[in-house]
Amino acid sequence: MSFKILIADDDNITRRLIENILMKNAYDFISCQNGDDAFEKLRHEDGPKLALLDWVMPGLQGIEICKRLRAIKFKINPYLIILTASMNEKKDVLETFRTGANDYVEKPFDSNELLSRVKLGRELITLQIALAERIKALEEANQHIKTLQGILPICMHCHKIRNDNESWERMEEYIARHTDAQFSHGLCPDCRDKHYPHLKKK
Repeated sequence: MSFKILIADDDNITRRLIENILMKNAYDFISCQNGDDAFEKLRHEDGPKLALLDWVMPGLQGIEICKRLRAIKFKINPYLIILTASMNEKKDVLETFRTGANDYVEKPFDSNELLSRVKLGRELITLQIALAERIKALEEANQHIKTLQGILPICMHCHKIRNDNESWERMEEYIARHTDAQFSHGLCPDCRDKHYPHLKKK
């Protein structure tokens, strides 16, 4: 499946390096140079589902973008990777994940490391999309399924069914209301012979 990766970094050299890495590995991407543009592209349901966000850049910071995106109810949550010059202190790591980031990569980064993080993010997003499509298909199927469960009180003579309102109704009406079944009336051989003897074959 194909979806775009967003690159948000105000440093031209870093941004071009990431673009070249992704381009060589056949990834589709879009780029921006500040956090405001990045958030605007990511906040829509049909926006990029994987983003590489610089921690420090003009406009919204990378971790602030993460906070705002996690407050939005997406059908498919975007996978967010923070790019940072250093992550030496434990509190920085905790802050990164606390704000909603899925992963982080320290600069200067190795191209293989970056690609491995992107690949993992893409696989997880793909699984999310497949799961969402499966759930949607099951919900649609469930709309077409109505079942009868439990014991149905039925008159032994006229075969009417007692419904939840303690009143009696014809069996076909009851079943039609609780299932997707439709009835067409015919005449079985026994009833034909009993009620219409003149139609009985010689």
